[in-house]
Amino acid sequence: MKASPAQLRWQQLEFGIFIHFGINTFAGKEWSDGTVSPSLFNPVDFDAGSWVRVAKDAGAKYLILTAKHHDGFCLWPTSTTDYSVAASPWRGGSGDVVRSVADACADFGLGFGVYLSPWDRNAACYDDPEAYDSFYTQQLTELCTGYGPLMELWFDGAGSVGRSYDWDRIMAVASLHQPDAMVFNMGQPTIRWVGNENGLAADPVQYVVDQTLDSQYTESSSTLTARYLPPECDVSLRRGWFWHPDDEPKSTEHLLAIHHQSVGMGANLLLNLPPDTRGLIPVEDQARLREWKAELDRRLSGAVEAALEHHDDGSVTMRFPTPVTFNYVELVEDLGSGQRITHHSVTHDGGDLATGLTVGNRRLHQVPVTTAIGLRVFLSGPGAVLASARVYTGALDASPPRIPEGYEAPTDAPE
Repeated sequence: MKASPAQLRWQQLEFGIFIHFGINTFAGKEWSDGTVSPSLFNPVDFDAGSWVRVAKDAGAKYLILTAKHHDGFCLWPTSTTDYSVAASPWRGGSGDVVRSVADACADFGLGFGVYLSPWDRNAACYDDPEAYDSFYTQQLTELCTGYGPLMELWFDGAGSVGRSYDWDRIMAVASLHQPDAMVFNMGQPTIRWVGNENGLAADPVQYVVDQTLDSQYTESSSTLTARYLPPECDVSLRRGWFWHPDDEPKSTEHLLAIHHQSVGMGANLLLNLPPDTRGLIPVEDQARLREWKAELDRRLSGAVEAALEHHDDGSVTMRFPTPVTFNYVELVEDLGSGQRITHHSVTHDGGDLATGLTVGNRRLHQVPVTTAIGLRVFLSGPGAVLASARVYTGALDASPPRIPEGYEAPTDAPE
């Protein structure tokens, strides 16, 4: 099954930034219940441009903003509810976080997308499905018509298990006003959730699936006809999605391991940066991102492209102009006819340097330091073809990064 051109373009973006910001930031909550007063929302130093600058400097190609989380508090002055920035003291009730972030993304050349929670713990009409579908489609219409091109619409399944929404009606809004936007996980998805909030993909990363997982809090999933749905790996820089004063950013090694097990496994990475109550990304988070980006750039430097020769037995010879010494191998699958590679091995002098299942959009292997003028790659799968391959020579001293032992993202129940 083939990908659409839009899906392939999205996969090639590889890395985006998530922004969780809202009433929870000020209430010290992850999931508040829709009763926290809007009077708490007052980010006096709010600077959307600084958020987007941090994202761009980290190498992100797009940014997704929580326009409305499960609590129902809207970061734009919606006509559907009083529970929004318009009822807050911030900027005298005339502020619009969505507008500010959309404009900043346009200024910096990043794609902009919005998270609009289907579950709403504030809306009085939520228990009336027909009335709430009208309410929700109006919110989506406002976001789809008021903020320029949206590259992604993020529908979170948390809290919605057992609830049916009129997805045909909802998706009609998206199709009419934002036909090029990728749709995350629910409704009529074009991309899917990887299935955990640790930011980690597992081998194989399958692009063609017949279901999507709804939430890490339940076993629920949505059944689909088999379709091409590449995954997005979401994870927060901190343990929490929203900012908390006693939280801290992950280590550089942890972030490197996340990158290698998401982007390096052929999935997209969506890394959450939680602004604080000032409306700014904390300085320690910015410093950690700079450290991570510098070390990632160091490891993936000194690229040497290989000339490829495909053989009738399914193997591929990688040839370099001269002998090179390297410790990373990168393979990219030709996805023009869909995902075909089901297994691969990279060999040198008859021995395996690396093996795995998925290649996909980008497969990254850290290998022992090796000197070679050529490598052999063995592929399994009908019609399996590599689009490109390279090695990296820039950080021969780098040790394989590891996830801290016992680490798991929090799975707190709703508050």
